[in-house]
Amino acid sequence: MTSERMYMKTMSRSTNSLYYSSIANLRSNTYSSSINSSCSSWNTQLRELAKQGQYQKALNLYPQLVSSGASPNAFTFPFALKSCAALCLPVPGQQLHAHVIRTGCHSEPFVQTALMSMYCKCSLVENARKLFDESPYARTLTVCYNALIAGYTHNFELCNAVLLFCKMRLLDVSVNSVTMLGLIPGCTVPLHLGFGMSLHCLNVKCGLDGDMSVGNCLLTMYVRCGSVCSGRKFFDDMHEKGLITWNAMISGYAQNGHASLVLDLYREMELKGMSPDPVTFVAVLSSCANLGASKIGTEVEQKIKRRGFGYNLFLQNALINMYARCGNLVRAHTIFNDMPEKNLVSWTAIIGGYGIHGHGENAVQLFDQMIDAGIQPDKTVFVSILSACSHAGLTDRGLKYFDSMEKKYGLQPGSEHYSCVVDLLGRAGRLKEALGLIESMPDKPDGAVWGALLGACKIHRDVELAELAFERVIELEPTNIGYYVLLSNLYSETKNMEGILKVRVMMRERKLRKDPGFSSVEYSGRTHLFMAGDRSHPQTEGIYAMLYRLEDLTKEANESEKNDEDGRNSELGNNTRVHSERLAIAFALMNTALGSQILVTKNLRVCGDCHVFIKLVSKIVDRQFVIRDATRFHHFQNGVCSCNDYW
Repeated sequence: MTSERMYMKTMSRSTNSLYYSSIANLRSNTYSSSINSSCSSWNTQLRELAKQGQYQKALNLYPQLVSSGASPNAFTFPFALKSCAALCLPVPGQQLHAHVIRTGCHSEPFVQTALMSMYCKCSLVENARKLFDESPYARTLTVCYNALIAGYTHNFELCNAVLLFCKMRLLDVSVNSVTMLGLIPGCTVPLHLGFGMSLHCLNVKCGLDGDMSVGNCLLTMYVRCGSVCSGRKFFDDMHEKGLITWNAMISGYAQNGHASLVLDLYREMELKGMSPDPVTFVAVLSSCANLGASKIGTEVEQKIKRRGFGYNLFLQNALINMYARCGNLVRAHTIFNDMPEKNLVSWTAIIGGYGIHGHGENAVQLFDQMIDAGIQPDKTVFVSILSACSHAGLTDRGLKYFDSMEKKYGLQPGSEHYSCVVDLLGRAGRLKEALGLIESMPDKPDGAVWGALLGACKIHRDVELAELAFERVIELEPTNIGYYVLLSNLYSETKNMEGILKVRVMMRERKLRKDPGFSSVEYSGRTHLFMAGDRSHPQTEGIYAMLYRLEDLTKEANESEKNDEDGRNSELGNNTRVHSERLAIAFALMNTALGSQILVTKNLRVCGDCHVFIKLVSKIVDRQFVIRDATRFHHFQNGVCSCNDYW
């Protein structure tokens, strides 16, 4: 069946009365020039509506055009088809295709392109390819190749896009920047980076390297593939940089975990006179959250308000997350309460914020309020609430939520949910139940699930079960150093020197080295980073003098209050007295005003010795310390930690 007959058959079966009745109004004879003139005014309206993104209004206007007696032409269909594509409406798009055939516009290149783009954006790529293959004109026109290549890429069919591109080159059809903009976005995963780099070379060869849109696309490709250094070199070599260019590099740094580089580039961007937009601010706020840079985050919030972006939902959600992760739950909740509109991301951010601070009851209350507000939960918010229950010891409540996922909300729990519940049960000492849950999983447990059980065994010093969990987890993640450290610390606490030696031999044979512990504290608009045993800071002498003084003051109290707290994920090979968080606290005490809160961000879990040390220091100096470690917040004040030693 030819494409013409196929689409006419589709039209005959259509039930859409608005467009179906329009076919009957089409006349085969040529309309008068006065009617063609009136069609021009309709086309102008269609173009403006499509240009402004008012696609539904554009589609509503089309039947009125036909009913008026005006005949649609080659200038009409691209805008109507663009509206169908934007709204992903394949049936009206097929009806318009029939109109195209009836009016004789099917040979017009831009109409063909619009039809192929519409089918591709409606996930009907086969229809677009059939149209391309049956057209005697499409196979020689760059614009038609571009439409189908972009369609294949949009539908994650990179192989077909590449084959069509090769055919295009073989037939000597010219390649332009639009071709590249359709093909390069398919190379944003590491597996396809090699082909993307060859496209980069071809761009240079074809003289397209000066096109800023193509440059932005290539830059995005590099950073999304994790090739940040190549991306930065490409960024630095670009002769012209627009806001999209800066955002691509800043977002690339943020997505790859280079938070400090995000802030450095953001400052450079402002010095160049480039005005940030909401995309920039989201990446910067995310980096402030990762670094605990609350002062910079507060400055960004003020800029957001001055720029008129205060009610941008994405930015409000980013601000909630930033303040919660920088230890300022009060400000985070204020922003949440003041939001005129809250979506699921907003609720997830505030629930997760309370969870990592150990305020499980507040998180539970907020989750229930979200359900009462008619917000349908998703898998992400369940991770937040299960984690909150785990940190606060709300075991039964967490199990109830886990049970409700599938039974009440039709959500199949994933490995991330199972790992939360294993942690929940494990912290409560219900290790056999945790193991039973793992064995009942419908899918094979991943490293995070077995790692949660290993961590629970570490807490309760169950060596036998820990060894089982360790065997399973290193089969899945043999290079994850944290699991070796957990087992080694457990052996250390149980005085098992043979076990410690065994773990160290395994690490040596596999050439694994423990990530160094580091902590950061914000002061005077800068983030000051400290490594364990660090002596590189300009104030090193004063920092160590302050630290030794604090140790002298806490020595007597430490001896009387010392207990058997464990050294979770402690920084092996370093004396605990110079752990990074202690150096950060000493520096902050030297440089901050009396009575002010001190926030320290740490990449590993705080160890037991340092936990005791900070509790005693908070009582002696009458200051509040907020330590954000790898899993949660610890609020130390007057000799007590908010975690109640349950972490």
